[in-house]
Amino acid sequence: MPIPSVNHPCWQKLANGGLARLKTQHLGTQLLTKRLERSTDPLTVKVNEIHAFFTKWERVLPSEIQQLNGL
Repeated sequence: MPIPSVNHPCWQKLANGGLARLKTQHLGTQLLTKRLERSTDPLTVKVNEIHAFFTKWERVLPSEIQQLNGL
């Protein structure tokens, strides 16, 4: 499954707390989630960071990527 474009609504949902609902065993994703929960960065910065993370780790996160549209 390809990564949705950065303009897809799933990224804003993730940046607004949806990452906490993502089921993952990937330590990097868990750390990203905790850091962004505490972050005061603007929503657009969070969206771009989450998208870049999933783009970089696409090959090791197939189950997480499948969950993106359902969040």
